[in-house]
Amino acid sequence: MRTANEKQTEPTPFELLLDQKKIAERIGQMGRTITRDYAGKRPFVIGVLKGCVVFLSDLMRQITLPMEIEFISGAKYRHGKVGDDELVSTAGKLIRARNRDVLIVEGIVDTGHTASELLKRIRLLEPASVEIVTLLDKPGSHRTKIDVKYRGFSIGNDFVVGFGLDNTQLYRNLPFIGRMLDH
Repeated sequence: MRTANEKQTEPTPFELLLDQKKIAERIGQMGRTITRDYAGKRPFVIGVLKGCVVFLSDLMRQITLPMEIEFISGAKYRHGKVGDDELVSTAGKLIRARNRDVLIVEGIVDTGHTASELLKRIRLLEPASVEIVTLLDKPGSHRTKIDVKYRGFSIGNDFVVGFGLDNTQLYRNLPFIGRMLDH
């Protein structure tokens, strides 16, 4: 058993990619842009769990418009449990998007499969508009054509953690984005 004076000797499994200040500045810019683009409207923000939580929490405080927020889980779409003409929130209620301006908020767009599937399903609900918002985009990893309108940062194909993103459910609480080593 370790005493309070013994230091942990396990190496840090990641290195800094984006620090808190840089992330906060970019989220502020994104919030101002979304506020300008949706002036006079009330965006319907759909957060894709779990990776969006920290990003969405900061972003929504930077958008100075009234908005409605709902959460969904991308896993529901991979397993085909929801009909093509509906989306179900994590609270179990139907998401009504007809004639609404929808923003799908992701922590990261990697292959693009989840974002593409969500776009397809939301478009079936006949929204006024629908756009993707992500803190991180990995264009080199896209396996499907996807248009990300609001992008915090484009990064390479590194595996990253922090700011809501995880490695086996760990590191979501880091206040920065780290690049995993030996991954």
